[in-house]
Amino acid sequence: MAPRPPARAPRRTAVLPWRRTTSRLLLVDGRDRLLLLCARDPRSRGARWWFTVGGAVEKGEDHVQAALRELREETGLHLPADRLGPVVWTRRARFRTTWRRIDQHEEYRLLVITDDEAAALRIDPHEARYGHRWWSAADLAATRETVRPRGMDVLLPAVLAGGGAPLHLGDVDEGTEPDRAPSP
Repeated sequence: MAPRPPARAPRRTAVLPWRRTTSRLLLVDGRDRLLLLCARDPRSRGARWWFTVGGAVEKGEDHVQAALRELREETGLHLPADRLGPVVWTRRARFRTTWRRIDQHEEYRLLVITDDEAAALRIDPHEARYGHRWWSAADLAATRETVRPRGMDVLLPAVLAGGGAPLHLGDVDEGTEPDRAPSP
């Protein structure tokens, strides 16, 4: 009987990250408060974070169409495209979910709504499974909770004051480093 060749270790293949493009809204009420939704990280018991309205740009959509669709899905508001401001921030975020690695490009636009529109919001409980809240810049500065992107307490007032050209908030690996906001 011939000797058996040594067993080979299983070959590892690199898993490429899923590339995703998102269109996000800084949904602000008449008192300069920002609406954030809350999610939990299933990989870490009790971990949660707050995030802006918005989501993935789907096939056949541009960023504005995606933002308006996400606004309808998450808040019940149906608003025309001319209500959206221009892009104020961009960011590249890399992170891992339970199932995959994600490499995400984000665009943020300002949308200021009236008091009547704020009262008419119907937050989809599936989209904001762990709650939603209006945040002032002072609330954002004082919280110990995770808010993405970080630094909105400093960045939001600049946007509300009519800050200039779009600001790139950086390329962030949320799994290994906290994201830092550049100065406006």
